[in-house]
Amino acid sequence: MSEVRVRIAPSPSGNLHVGTARTALFNYLFAKKNNGKFVLRIEDTDAERTSQAYIDNIFDSLKALGLNWDEGPDVGGEYGPYTQSERFDIYPKYAQILLDKGFAYECFCTPEELEQEKEAATANKQAYVYSKKCENLTDEEKAQLRAEGRKPAIRFNIAKAQKAFHPTSELSFDDLVKGELKQNTDLFGDFVIMKSNGAPTYNFAVVIDDMLMKISHIIRGEDHISNTFKQILIYEALGAEVPKFGHLGMILAPDRSKLSKRHGATAVSEFVEKGYLTDALINFVALLGWSPSDGEEIKPVDAIAQDFRIGEISSSNSIFEYDKLNWMNSHYIKMLDIETLKEKLKPFLAKYDLSELNDAQYTRMVEVTREPLVILSDITDAVPYFFGETVEIEPEVQTEVLDTEVSQDVLKAFAAQAKDWEFEEENLHEKLEVFRGEFKEKGIKPKQTMWAIRAAVTGRTRGADMTATLAILGKDKVLKRVENAIK
Repeated sequence: MSEVRVRIAPSPSGNLHVGTARTALFNYLFAKKNNGKFVLRIEDTDAERTSQAYIDNIFDSLKALGLNWDEGPDVGGEYGPYTQSERFDIYPKYAQILLDKGFAYECFCTPEELEQEKEAATANKQAYVYSKKCENLTDEEKAQLRAEGRKPAIRFNIAKAQKAFHPTSELSFDDLVKGELKQNTDLFGDFVIMKSNGAPTYNFAVVIDDMLMKISHIIRGEDHISNTFKQILIYEALGAEVPKFGHLGMILAPDRSKLSKRHGATAVSEFVEKGYLTDALINFVALLGWSPSDGEEIKPVDAIAQDFRIGEISSSNSIFEYDKLNWMNSHYIKMLDIETLKEKLKPFLAKYDLSELNDAQYTRMVEVTREPLVILSDITDAVPYFFGETVEIEPEVQTEVLDTEVSQDVLKAFAAQAKDWEFEEENLHEKLEVFRGEFKEKGIKPKQTMWAIRAAVTGRTRGADMTATLAILGKDKVLKRVENAIK
């Protein structure tokens, strides 16, 4: 195949998982590195689990990550349709080709008969392999079974295909990530490629789709390795060129178990809802099993694509380190210009009335609260004291700070003096310096003085720069809160 063509083919039975996003990313990077095409195909053959909401989530998540496809259900392309349920009329033709070549046969076994075979294998402590009892049925026997109302499935004949194209029962291929992989195909048994209801199974449909879409390289998770051996034989039986395969290690949780919701977010949309920047998420995901040549981990997707080398992807599993993602997201937040950050924070400030602040005040609030933000949603709990006439005092702040004799003296003096101050930052800074000095002469530490004011105004002992906070709130709100805190 002269042109590099890769694809991502998610099943819309859930929101786009971060593991699928990594597979999509590596396919995207490989395509960009090799001036190829990145194709999106929706594998929606499981009607019971498929949902339009999940399809929309796949589209939205990939677009949010910047993984825009060259061909797909929404943009079209030369080899559509790109939704598997719209391709059902295609598969019977190729199943018939395999039947005609002798690489497939009709199977009339009922589910009950197959279950009996499995139980017998279990009783004999053997791995189950289909008995091939339907391989050599005569036309008369088939007609009789049809007369009984049985509808046949179609099974792929592993042994015939293996014998036709390989000297032994061992099948091997050179994996782009893991190197040479081998398998004894006798262990597979003849698997179903078309169900009795006329629907194709995964291993058959995916081969036909990839073959007709001229997919040159298939990069996917290592859980598909056993499928790859079966699919190679189908390609060969159809006389089609076999694409190159690369299998990625799994993404594991920090405890090295399967990544699941109990560890935190797992779907791309969940990360976005929590306030992770998609630029940070895609940068982090790129480093799960791959490292940039210059050691610089913070890179945009385009720069990663130029440096990407599929042969240097680790064949081992990768650990999803939430702490590292948090560090990277915090770094990306710091890289945002203030206007962009203001817009990205608004969804996480929905519980507050932003109309209380003019643009200059909102800008300043973001400037003085952005430094400790790890995820965008951290802003929600960082800024409640900037809104409303009164403020909620944390219980321990009330008893340990505001109720003390020292704090009460500080607040009374502050209320008396601040009513004559100009509440501009530069002026407030000078006034507070003098104010702290006055109490220092009385043996009160500057920290205690400022704690009292901060506690009264914000309800907390930690928070944004105090001078900026006072200026943003304005004299009226500040004095009202201080007076409320004075017994």
